[in-house]
Amino acid sequence: MKTDETLDKYILEHIDPEDLYLKDLYRATNLKLLRPRMASGHLQGRMLKMFVRMIKPKNILEIGTYSGYSAICLAQGLEEQGHLYTFEINDEQEDFTRPWLENSAVADKITFTIGDALELVPGMGVTFDLAFIDGDKRKYIEYYEMVIQHLSKGGYIIADNTLWDGHVIETAKHNDLQTIGIQKFNDLIANDERIEKVILPLRDGLTIIRKL
Repeated sequence: MKTDETLDKYILEHIDPEDLYLKDLYRATNLKLLRPRMASGHLQGRMLKMFVRMIKPKNILEIGTYSGYSAICLAQGLEEQGHLYTFEINDEQEDFTRPWLENSAVADKITFTIGDALELVPGMGVTFDLAFIDGDKRKYIEYYEMVIQHLSKGGYIIADNTLWDGHVIETAKHNDLQTIGIQKFNDLIANDERIEKVILPLRDGLTIIRKL
């Protein structure tokens, strides 16, 4: 029986390579930021780019920029006129993330905003064809309900961390608000007739949602 690590290595050796800029960003994320595991990484990054290639969105919304790795991957998949709007609520993240986005080859396709997407997106007047939700797990339902109001018919939402290291199948402690937030979000999605949905057991879980 092969180990998960062996299979992971095999997968990474048989998909599109991680370009040098992303590799440097991932290394810097691990060296300089707390909780570097929050960065999407090679496999998920290539998958996000592929989703964008398939969906061909005009406008993408990302909630939770963190180090900018996923933002660059999403932007890499955009066609010429496509644009990504990415929001990070933690202002302490800006000094690290903004230079990496602005110095990337896809900088002209990215608008990076420090602020609360829940407050700012409704006033933008933009309809999105794809949204990537990777912000505060306690607010996933709020993000979702806001995003779906600004999502085109047939548009997609990708929600990250929806398996939450397997904690979703455990009884959460009353003060574990992040696990509780993901569990409530998953329950809502499972019973929402406005959408089609599937969970991919990739890394920490990706839920793919299509608005009907």
